[in-house]
Amino acid sequence: MARTDSDMTQGTIWRHLLDFSIPMAIGLLFQQLYNTVDTVVVVQFVGEEAQAAVGSTGSIINTIVGFCAGLATGASVIISQRYGAHDNKGLSKAVHTTITLTMIMSVIATALGQLIIDPMLRFMQTPDNVYSEAHAYLSIYFAGVCGVLFYNMGSGILRAVGDSRRPLIFLIISALLNTAMDLLFVIVFKMKVEGVAYATILSQIISAALILWSLSRENAAYGLRWKRLRIDREALSGILRIGLPSSIQTAVTAFSNVFVQSYINAFGSSCMAGYGIYNKVDAFALIPNQAIGMASTTFVSQNWGAGNKDRAKNGVHTAILMSVGATVVLGLMVFLLAKPLLFFFSPEEAVVAYGERFIRIVTPFYIMLCFNQIYSGALRGIGDATAPTIIMLGSFVVFRQLYLAITRWLGLGFVSVALAYPIGWVVCSTLMMIRYRRSVLFREA
Repeated sequence: MARTDSDMTQGTIWRHLLDFSIPMAIGLLFQQLYNTVDTVVVVQFVGEEAQAAVGSTGSIINTIVGFCAGLATGASVIISQRYGAHDNKGLSKAVHTTITLTMIMSVIATALGQLIIDPMLRFMQTPDNVYSEAHAYLSIYFAGVCGVLFYNMGSGILRAVGDSRRPLIFLIISALLNTAMDLLFVIVFKMKVEGVAYATILSQIISAALILWSLSRENAAYGLRWKRLRIDREALSGILRIGLPSSIQTAVTAFSNVFVQSYINAFGSSCMAGYGIYNKVDAFALIPNQAIGMASTTFVSQNWGAGNKDRAKNGVHTAILMSVGATVVLGLMVFLLAKPLLFFFSPEEAVVAYGERFIRIVTPFYIMLCFNQIYSGALRGIGDATAPTIIMLGSFVVFRQLYLAITRWLGLGFVSVALAYPIGWVVCSTLMMIRYRRSVLFREA
């Protein structure tokens, strides 16, 4: 396959961001599509309780996978900076350190995932009628968690050098396979929730294999050579310096969502299922925001590595405008079309009613995520991972949990729980904007 990396230190800024974002957005779309297929298959052929079981496992999965994804962020920034600086030797060491680190993390994540299933499900006060299916799904998922870890790390390497096309191609292949296996395992083999779990991990393992195969055939400095797999201390130090704060932030935030899920679980299985399908719609609406955020991180990392401070700042400004425009349009569409969108996922009136309530309350706050995503990515791109971590932990964990505890004590009910996320976004985006304006990007040389 021809090289598709991109040097973002030269050329039109908006064009680089757009060229990188479009494949990223399509990839995220396909990722959500195969998550959607999981949901639709479970709802249509297994039932509401099974959908509630699968939908409620996200915060548990994200606690472990999110920690590893944070390290992938650190690796991506180091690789981008070395690519932008044309440091081929350092680039190769960073790539091989990243893959070796992923091997180690895969073993740890598999073992730890199995150990936390029962304690976490009990901690979330998972209702008895969905407990066994949630347990089965998580057991199978964590047995094959290496697939998502290797895909995330491998695609992070390619995106760090400006290549968002190959990760997209492999993700499309994975999504199509996941859809086919969902239908085969659940409808033909009658495997229920277990079938959805097996389809998910098998498709993820295939996408990981494709990424590793592609890297191993790459002749550039970021190509993978299996005989060179080892930990380079300097590369590892950089990855941990940037990635570890992100890992802690992502994992702790995901774990705090277990608390939020426990508040939602208290309203019963219909609310759990409604919250699950709301999250599906929400994920589609925020795809452009995520894609542009990832593009801006790579853009800032490369230009910071090349010493182009003013160009990096211009990239952040352009990314904000692009993100706000796309998010406002899609947020308005979701708000106006809430009910038909939700009925696509579930025919249950009670489930859709809860999902619609979440949408009406949350979507007006979508715009705050644009500033959160772009500014935090820019700060990590210049090597400042600690400040975004502290801000996000303070906003999404400390503030949010205090808010929920107070609203429960006051007996304020459903609306207060639904507002927990958007209020946290407002706090986070405000603080992130202040930190960005005080970063080294705005200091005189």
